[in-house]
Amino acid sequence: MTTVLVLTAIYMVAEVIGGWWTGSLALLADAGHMLTDVAALGLALTAAWFGSRPATSHKTFGYHRLEILAALVNGVALVVISILILYEAYQRWATPPVVQGKLVMLVAIGGLAINLISARILHGRHEIDLNMRGAWLHVISDALGSLGAIVAGGLMWVYGWYAADPLFSALIGVLIVWSSWRLIRDSTNVLLEGTPAHINLAAVEDSILRTEGVDNVHDLHVWTITSGREALSAHVIHAYEVSQPELLKELRAKLHDRFGVDHLTIQMETPDFE
Repeated sequence: MTTVLVLTAIYMVAEVIGGWWTGSLALLADAGHMLTDVAALGLALTAAWFGSRPATSHKTFGYHRLEILAALVNGVALVVISILILYEAYQRWATPPVVQGKLVMLVAIGGLAINLISARILHGRHEIDLNMRGAWLHVISDALGSLGAIVAGGLMWVYGWYAADPLFSALIGVLIVWSSWRLIRDSTNVLLEGTPAHINLAAVEDSILRTEGVDNVHDLHVWTITSGREALSAHVIHAYEVSQPELLKELRAKLHDRFGVDHLTIQMETPDFE
């Protein structure tokens, strides 16, 4: 991720200079998005470093949730930058300024190349790590921004259609909002300790109830501590003659094998405990 951060920061400066030199909003929007990329990648690296720190008596789960907070901040930053882009595009739509389309294309092509390289580097873990997904989404949406800038530059260079600059800037803004929605939704669900999307709570309850010796289950909760680490707590009512250690061992194995839950807290109770 450090390599991606350095590459993005270097080319961000190039796009700022290119956007200022050519007068292109599309390039400046892409540069502004790259600035959020730099901030997002720095935040992701910081969160990953803190997340690897061991748990303490004050932070019994460690710092894993910093990854989720970083993902949420990244998602919100994407929305904010897109709103700014849309506002500026609206301001320019009526009287679009003259822009050096050919130079816009050349700078944007370089930006697209950097973003594709960065996306390839980050691709390995983006599906299992919300923090990494946030950084990856920044890079992908920035690649789409560079592609839009290339098309806008071509239209301005060949046809002199300068309205293409605010038009494609607005499209970039819409794409950024769309790409960030799932990230915001998933990270918010984790912070609210909602049931993970890939786990069916009714199926978990049914699996527990179908275990021999289990009479009932209540106060069942499944939530995410951090990406790829789910937790479960439940009160399981069992018959008097059932061996608690054996039943607990069977439940742990079943819930791990069927639902991938590793962190379980199960309180064993007899009917008279209710």
